[in-house]
Formats: sequence, C-alpha cells, structure tokens
Amino acid sequence: MKFSVCIDAVYSGADLEESLASIQKLGFRTFEFWTWWDKDIDRLNEARKRLGLNISCFCTKFISLVDESQRAAYLEGLSESIETAKKLGCTKLITQVGNELEGVAREVQRQALTEGLKAGVPMLEEAGITLLVEPLNLKVDHAGYFLSRSDEAFEIIREVNSSNVKLLFDIYHQQITEGDLIRSIQANVEVIGHFHAAGHPGRHELHTGEIHYSAVFEAIRATRYDGDVGLEYFPTEEPEKGLARLTESAYSAVSEG
Repeated sequence: MKFSVCIDAVYSGADLEESLASIQKLGFRTFEFWTWWDKDIDRLNEARKRLGLNISCFCTKFISLVDESQRAAYLEGLSESIETAKKLGCTKLITQVGNELEGVAREVQRQALTEGLKAGVPMLEEAGITLLVEPLNLKVDHAGYFLSRSDEAFEIIREVNSSNVKLLFDIYHQQITEGDLIRSIQANVEVIGHFHAAGHPGRHELHTGEIHYSAVFEAIRATRYDGDVGLEYFPTEEPEKGLARLTESAYSAVSEG
C-alpha cells in the first residue's frame, strides 16, 4: 500500500508543476488527478518524469454508462482516455457511471451499465489498463447518481468478470452510504483496485471526523492489498501541513508500502 495524492483536490487551484514539486519534496512518489482533457498533458508528463513521480489513475470522460444510447460515446471517450494513460505510463482509469434516468427501470439501467463495462473489456485488456468503477454517496455530494452501495457495485464487477474491471472503494463515500467499512473491504478485496480516503464529515484531512483511519488501513494492510490509497480530500490548512502530518503519523506505513 502507498499513498497517492489527488492534486485536483488537495492542491485545488494551484499550479500543476508547483503541486508536483511539493508532494515530491514531502516524500510522496505517486499522484492522481480527475480530468485529463483540461490539462497540458505534455507538460504534466515532463514534470512527473523530471521529479520521478508515477501516476496511479485519473478519470475517463464523464459519459453515462446507464444510458444505453450513450454507449458509443462512452467507448469513444474510454478509448481516448486509454491513449492518454499509455502516454503517461498510467495503468488505471476511474469511471463514474452516470445519474439515474427518470422513467427507466433500474434493472434496465443496471443491465446497460454491465453491458457497457463488458464492451470496454477488449480495449482495456489490449492496453493493459484497469478500469475502476466508483460508487458515490447520494446523501451529501452526488444526489441522483445511479450507483451508491458497495454491495451492488461488487455484484456488477463480478458480473463483468474481468480482471481489468475493478472497484474504486472510496472510504469517505461508503462511510456515508453504509458504514461497515472493514468487513466490506475484507470480504471483497480481490475485486478492489484502488481506494480513496477523506475525513467525514467535511471531506477534509484524514484525522478529522469519525472515520478511524488507523484501524481501516490496518485492516486493508492485513488483506495484503498492494495498490494505492488515494488522498482525495479538501484541506482546511496549507496542503503541505496535512500531507506532512500523514507521513509522520500512524498512517506512515501506508506511504512506505
């Protein structure tokens, strides 16, 4: 396990190269971001190579998977995102699934989602890319989103049945949606490809709020999960202060993983 700093959240609004230099100085070696189409990818790639940094993941284009009529557009966006990932030496992409459609049976939308993911598998396999499907909470941040519960998300991942399609387990979102974090993670870790972490309530630094991250991380470590834990929070203080606290805290074994 290692920390991956989400620069679009932790360093929101800051200069890209300055952000990367900051995390590198603090001892982090991996970062992630949300959108690629609004960034200078050549500049980002040059900066991360110069600083010796790796990219864990970023998002594919935000096109609905639950709307079957959008499938061709989704797959085109996925193809473009894969090409960008290959250019950046990145092997994981995050996908959202879209908002629930009014007047369409939920089972029909779920079927469209599953079939859309299956349709993307051949290009993912060819490129060696893992697609990370992300449930989001409805109560605080993403009202109307189709996929919120991890149990349903795990079922969908298993229906797709590809090692190139896994779940992004966002600890913050799932705490809001359902809790029972440790049991859910440990029972399904084989289909989890990435984690996100933030304090709740507030989506701030990990030491804030009700989530006992030391216990959660220890439980994840016990599963022998060897991937990334993305720090996707909005800081209440200077980014460097919160990140430095993480490297000096009981969580530090994660970043050394």
